[in-house]
Amino acid sequence: MGTVVSPRQIFSGNECMPPGSSAPVSLPSVNASTTPTGYHSRKLQTQADSWFPARRFTSSSHMTPEMEPHNMQPNGDVQNKRKTSPVSILDRPAKLPKTETLGRTENIEMSHDEDFDMETESDDSRLPALAPAIADSVEWQATIENVVRNVVSIHFCQTCSFDTDPAASSEATGFVVDAERGYILTNRHVVGAGPFWGYCIFDNHEECDVYPVYRDPVHDFGILRFDPKAIKYMPLTELKLRPDLAKVGSEIRVVGNDAGEKLSILSGVISRLDRNAPEYGEGYSDFNTNYIQAAAAASGGSSGSPVVNIDGYAVALQAGGRADGAATDYFLPLDRPLRALECIREGRPVARGTIQTQWMIKPFDECRRLGLTPGSEATIRSNFPKETGMLVAEIVLPEGPADHKIEEGDVLIKVNGELLTQFIRLDSILDSSVNQKVSIVVQRGGRDVEVEMEVGDLHAITPDRFVAVAGGSFHDLSYQQARLYAVPVKGVFVCEAAGSFRFENTESGWLIESVDQKKTPDLATFIEVMKSIPDRARVVVTYKHLRDLHTLNTSIIYIDRHWSSKMRMAIRNDTTGTWDFTDLGEPLPAAAPVRCKADFVRLDTTGQPAAADVIRSFVRVSCTMPLKLDGFPRARKIGFGLVINAEKGLVVVSRAIVPYDLCDLSITVADSIIVDAQVRFLHPLANYAIIQYDPSLVDAPVQTAKLATEPIKQGASTIFLGFNQNLRAVLTPTTVTDITTVAIPSNGSAPRYRAINLDAITVDTGLSGQCGSGVLVSEDGTVEALWLTYLGERSSHANKDIEYHLGLATPTLAPIIDQIQKSIVPRLRILNVETNTIQMSQVRIMGVSESWISKVAQANPSRHELFMVRKIDCAPPNGYDSQSLQEGDIILTLNGKLITRVSELDMMYDHEFLDALIVRGGKEMMLKVPTIPTEDLETDRAVIFCGAVLHRPHHAVRQQISKLHSEVYVSARTRGSPSYQYGLAPTNFLTAVNDVPTSTLSAFLHEVNKIPDNTYFRLRVVTFDNVPWVATMKKNEHYFPTMEFIKEKGGSGLAANGWVRRGFGEEGVGEGVGGVVGAGEVGGEGITAGDGDGEM
Repeated sequence: MGTVVSPRQIFSGNECMPPGSSAPVSLPSVNASTTPTGYHSRKLQTQADSWFPARRFTSSSHMTPEMEPHNMQPNGDVQNKRKTSPVSILDRPAKLPKTETLGRTENIEMSHDEDFDMETESDDSRLPALAPAIADSVEWQATIENVVRNVVSIHFCQTCSFDTDPAASSEATGFVVDAERGYILTNRHVVGAGPFWGYCIFDNHEECDVYPVYRDPVHDFGILRFDPKAIKYMPLTELKLRPDLAKVGSEIRVVGNDAGEKLSILSGVISRLDRNAPEYGEGYSDFNTNYIQAAAAASGGSSGSPVVNIDGYAVALQAGGRADGAATDYFLPLDRPLRALECIREGRPVARGTIQTQWMIKPFDECRRLGLTPGSEATIRSNFPKETGMLVAEIVLPEGPADHKIEEGDVLIKVNGELLTQFIRLDSILDSSVNQKVSIVVQRGGRDVEVEMEVGDLHAITPDRFVAVAGGSFHDLSYQQARLYAVPVKGVFVCEAAGSFRFENTESGWLIESVDQKKTPDLATFIEVMKSIPDRARVVVTYKHLRDLHTLNTSIIYIDRHWSSKMRMAIRNDTTGTWDFTDLGEPLPAAAPVRCKADFVRLDTTGQPAAADVIRSFVRVSCTMPLKLDGFPRARKIGFGLVINAEKGLVVVSRAIVPYDLCDLSITVADSIIVDAQVRFLHPLANYAIIQYDPSLVDAPVQTAKLATEPIKQGASTIFLGFNQNLRAVLTPTTVTDITTVAIPSNGSAPRYRAINLDAITVDTGLSGQCGSGVLVSEDGTVEALWLTYLGERSSHANKDIEYHLGLATPTLAPIIDQIQKSIVPRLRILNVETNTIQMSQVRIMGVSESWISKVAQANPSRHELFMVRKIDCAPPNGYDSQSLQEGDIILTLNGKLITRVSELDMMYDHEFLDALIVRGGKEMMLKVPTIPTEDLETDRAVIFCGAVLHRPHHAVRQQISKLHSEVYVSARTRGSPSYQYGLAPTNFLTAVNDVPTSTLSAFLHEVNKIPDNTYFRLRVVTFDNVPWVATMKKNEHYFPTMEFIKEKGGSGLAANGWVRRGFGEEGVGEGVGGVVGAGEVGGEGITAGDGDGEM
């Protein structure tokens, strides 16, 4: 929910007029230079939202204390509810948001609402100073010269949230380890667990596509494949992996991508070989391996860099580091990457075994406290004189192979009769014993305990598929997530909590327990249950969060199988490096609605029985938007509407609840009966919409509200009936304190609908600020004003949307309601201007004659004011003519009538031209002013291309810009998409494709549909503030197919509002699975908790 501003705050000053003016003042607009993402720069801040904390990977990875989330401890370390990592948070990867497409240690972008961040390029204040190698010897110079030819910069997208990884666009580093076959070694957090697409750039700036071949289920390494034949202008070489050469005291160099700008070469010395893996928070973390520690001060973009010795061998892989300024980095040993590479070269599967136990290296003194006997210690020290610690069980997963056999705190002594103190040997035994039994000896409290267990297949508990249905995405719970919270590796995990499965909290991390009263223990069962549920059904879902498995949540959700019609299975294909999609059947048609009976609650009030009875004229309105259009910041809104015709089912509601008609609407009558509704009318200026439901489905005493025909007066006594944040009705007598013209501030970073040219009512009760819906009603039950929510600007400080709660006099609705009730769709015309009031003291100075000032006093005794043109909408295609109004004009009369009230401007609705008498430059002038039709102001077509949502510039854009550069306007973009990767930002205009002008959506579609998949093309772009630039982008129809949503006049379409969806992209792909359409960003804005919204 947005920040609510008291109505009086809107009237605090005058942004356009000198002191003493009575003109309304909008709150100071957001300074575009301080907004998270604005249109004042082509290079914009990008973020990706996901539920888990971010990790910022500097070449290493760590967390900044200031980025810590909940559950803070006094020492500043993050503590998980279920398990606590002994590793300081300062040792975790810090991942900063990247600026546009620049690099990082891997520049994964996170939303403002995230707790942490995996390493991105950054603001310099959080990163340690780089320590470039200086005065290198001749030997080092020769080594580096050979090494840099093998190092590549990797630009990639993780196209949708999967397991621990968010959808994101990033840059990182890798290096060639097999020049003949085209294999590149990099980090696992770069390759990711889910769908990946990307390319690499060699030292000579040749580029080629890369595809994942292998990502380790646990350890932080992955292998990419490229086509060696694609590199034509430099000889390909490879780095040899020599894990045996990593020794304490060895001088090393880290050669990698420094924030995506240039190759960096950082020097260091290995100081430790036996530290535990850094803990990255609640996302992906490596474990069950030792890490190498050195001082190198690597920074953003260097994830996956080779760590080389003076002989040019790769001795380790850059992975993480500290973010508190300490020049400490952590490297992954290359023993397991070398084994995986050899398996892949030989065409063998990379076997990985597990007993679902996390081990930690702990020093001998701590092991003694845990029960290590002197005899066992002596034996270990004798056999391994250089060892200083042993492996101790940290987490044993319930229902795993080691459950009830190994306990936390057990000290590992032997495996299959072999004394063992190192992770590398433990990994080797388990990997060679998949589906076989092993014998393990541990010491527990001073006694030996020998157990036997079967080694499980680690790949089998690492998801390689997901299903997308009803807007959300799901897969079986992974070993990574289970290990983090010490829970069994089972259950259906919501990896993309969107669409129908956007629960009351915006986080991911949910486990689905049941759907439609049927248990869903695994993904296969979940799929069968979802197949049996028809479109538009409302079903009960139970679910838990991984952070709180003690609480079972229950919700009733609306199943959307029309906007998101297909249930699709995605399965990883390591041969092709892509994910293969298959459809899992067509949705069942929606069940026919049935008539239901209900009674309204009675307000327990003394007196005002007629006013209390108005409760029977209210219905709850729920609006769900499957696609983000028109800069609107949320995907779901709930409020209350007033029934204005019970026989026809007509309801008036705020446009802050129903912003546009590409939506699913439902009406709840008497808190009991839910029926679908459709949009009948959207007012272009006055902040209300009229919707309609089928009254034949409602057996309840719904009452048509009696609307006042005379406007309410300042100082009048009235009764306030509203609905608070708990959706409860509240009622109190009050007084009208003011009725004045207001200016709702525009949103600086993303233009969106706002009401203009209106008189707003304020009342003397604190309830008015708590209630976003309601009415002002007289004692006899006559509704004198609507109480509505007005969406305003976005706070640059709190990063929340500001909402205003104000009254709108009901007589202004009468002309529109009369037409709607006659089944006539109003076709309004408006002046394309925004006005503000101006007092007589100013108009006299500006040239208005004394006679007109006297006429104003007579015409409007309560408010002596005229209207001045404050802002003119952008010019029509042919520009303004001599009869157009200009900014600064003072309007005296329209069609011969003196204009002193906002309501008197309503005559514009019915006239193509207005005869206007104005004062301009101190002189009176007569103009024949044209009005413009409003049918074209609402969005009726949207195109999704490469993850960007495109449509004609909506009315709010025209209000805030002086020139439309084209009719192809970027309204939103999806995280992890090509549009995100290549910097195409909301509020941009697209003017040409491959130098062919594309001024309309049809022309744009015609050109982009000519472009083959996976090829580059050029876009000419103009920012909101008129700065032209050129973007190059690679088309990706596999994950982000082109499609359009179009409103057919008179059609029924997917929803009652007549919208249909059409596909254009790769045959058989159909609906995209990259990111979430509608969960991308809108103008770079974040979300408001509880709105169930994605990053905007």
